[in-house]
Amino acid sequence: MIVVAGEALIDLVPQGAGALAALTPALGGGPFNTAVALGRLGSPTAFCSRVSRDAFGEALLERLRATEVDVSSVQRGVEPTTLAVATVGTDGSAAYSFYVEGTADRLFAQPEALPAGTRAVSFGTCSLVLEPGASAYEAMMRDASARGVFTALDPNIRAGLIPDADAYRARFRSWLPSVSLLKLSAEDAEWLGGSPREWLAAGPAAVVVTRGGDGLTVFTREGAEYAVPGERVKVVDTIGAGDTVNAALLHGLAERDALSVEGLAALGAEGWASLLGFAARAAAITCSRAGAEPPYAHELEPPAL
Repeated sequence: MIVVAGEALIDLVPQGAGALAALTPALGGGPFNTAVALGRLGSPTAFCSRVSRDAFGEALLERLRATEVDVSSVQRGVEPTTLAVATVGTDGSAAYSFYVEGTADRLFAQPEALPAGTRAVSFGTCSLVLEPGASAYEAMMRDASARGVFTALDPNIRAGLIPDADAYRARFRSWLPSVSLLKLSAEDAEWLGGSPREWLAAGPAAVVVTRGGDGLTVFTREGAEYAVPGERVKVVDTIGAGDTVNAALLHGLAERDALSVEGLAALGAEGWASLLGFAARAAAITCSRAGAEPPYAHELEPPAL
């Protein structure tokens, strides 16, 4: 079981140009997208969050159930669902503004235990910023790591939500001893400061940096560095691409029985090239269609000869 911990929200996506373009609601949130992508790839997955009892919350849970994601660890609340208003650039890149005051997901409380059979837990995005939930997720991460569970972190920076950038950067560094795999975009890496080698020295066994259409690079604790190019595709938008990479990495590691520090170290050049290439293909499919619509396993199978 791979557990994804973090927010589920509604993206309001413009259906045209201009500030007053009509907005269409879409199911989203980095951790939510990661859970859906894992479910579509066929990994046994559980979602751990707090979701509103409003109509948006019901729709979010319905999508998770439809992809066979276990939602028994989801807490419920009467507060409204968080809203994220997306702005899509001419290159397909997305930026967001958030409506988060008094919403359900930020009131998450740390569960007493992880779901039975948990092999890995994935964290990231808004859930690690918005209190009091952020402290609960942080405690969950530290406890999981202390118990020997594989932990993955994608900070997925939303700068508009972070009131004190320096304080958040310090908090990010404090998480690293509890992180097995750190994945982040080149833009996030620049915002956070530091370098993959510095982060590796603090704790993670591997750091994966995504560079959009230019591909992915992994840096390992053993000093190795491997890169793959991006998959060329006509980009509709990039919503959910990074979350798809998260899911593809975790799914691929599970398939290789490598959800451990030792497993990461044993991958080597061939193993990392195959894993990163798989993640690049999955992200390219997500970018080729509107909204966060990650691929199903059959879409990533090689064509029959």
